[in-house]
Amino acid sequence: MQYKNNKKCHLFGYLSFWAAAIILTCGLFAAPAQAAATSSILIDAETGEVLSASNADYQRYPASLTKVMTLYITFNALEKGLIKFDDKLTVSRKAANRSPSKLGLRPGQKITVRDAVLALIVKSANDCATVLAEGLGYSEEKFAQTMTDVARELGMNNTTFVNASGLPDRRQKTTARDMALLGAAMYHHFPEYYKLFATKKFTYNGRTYYTHNHLLKSFAGADGMKTGFTNAAGYNIITSAEREGHRVIAVTMGHNSIKKRDTKVASLMNQGLRKLALSEKVETPNLYATTEPHEEEVQPQLLADTAAEENIEDSWAIQIGAFSNYAKARNYALKVKKELYRRYADKTRIDIEPAQKGAAIVYRSKLVGFAKNEADKTCSNLKKANRSCIVIAAETNKQLIMANKDL
Repeated sequence: MQYKNNKKCHLFGYLSFWAAAIILTCGLFAAPAQAAATSSILIDAETGEVLSASNADYQRYPASLTKVMTLYITFNALEKGLIKFDDKLTVSRKAANRSPSKLGLRPGQKITVRDAVLALIVKSANDCATVLAEGLGYSEEKFAQTMTDVARELGMNNTTFVNASGLPDRRQKTTARDMALLGAAMYHHFPEYYKLFATKKFTYNGRTYYTHNHLLKSFAGADGMKTGFTNAAGYNIITSAEREGHRVIAVTMGHNSIKKRDTKVASLMNQGLRKLALSEKVETPNLYATTEPHEEEVQPQLLADTAAEENIEDSWAIQIGAFSNYAKARNYALKVKKELYRRYADKTRIDIEPAQKGAAIVYRSKLVGFAKNEADKTCSNLKKANRSCIVIAAETNKQLIMANKDL
């Protein structure tokens, strides 16, 4: 099955609240004048707060960290039903000829999407990266352009991809900060697929392969994501860990040994998790208990008419639902926003807010940009149409900018 390179391919309008937080915390993306020995960054996965950073904006070769973007696009296609895990993809001669690490696939052979995905996560198989790229984008070159386009949509402004695997190419560059954005996007946008990054071994054609990510065994709470190495890049890693309700995402790049890389990233995560535990604050109560909003049709007139001369600051929001993943929350908010077709529909925007609910993360759908009386009347009309809602003060600093793009 091919993943066509048209408008439908670019349904990746995801810049979450933490993306803006990561950018604002440490300023603009600007590589330092002198070469950096290593680059690192540590963020709070839930808020985007940068807990630690060193040369985080220095451009480097991503090596196999590239495969996280290949998987991000693959998971997007799976979620939208464009491909299925059981679909079989044909191995091209180009894919079969990729240099190691690889599974050793032969031209003309077929491999399932599931096996290709697991081979990327566990084995870091370059041949499987090309198989997925060609299966989803017709050619690896077109797929790489989509990778770069998605990177821009995620706020990864210092990243350029030219292949799906991370094999050496001087044009393929990224930064530790950009990789942290990608890691957070993977965690928040595809929680059901993110779990695959905790896979420690994978069996294919009777042979068992073991993960390169030693942190999965040695660091309490670690559950992904990806390691990478080339001679030019050094030893890189993007990883995440959760303890006692706190999650961090860490990236470190450019090390000259696996031991130094793993020691550095473990130290970063330990420090970050301790910091979050010490500064823990009481969670704001979940104001919206519904997990899946009603899907009944809304009456065509949802938005109340308000006097044109009214001049009230548009700082109120209508919370309309809570979902188990980002995509569902965003799609529902887009649907309701389209139904608010009168004059206030154009000025309202979508805000998707992750929130802790027990051991899980829920995604609250909000429409932001109302005056108080507009919000009250609109919510009242939504309730009359059997749609749940609640009026709350808007938190504009958490807006998901790209959530409003109906691509």
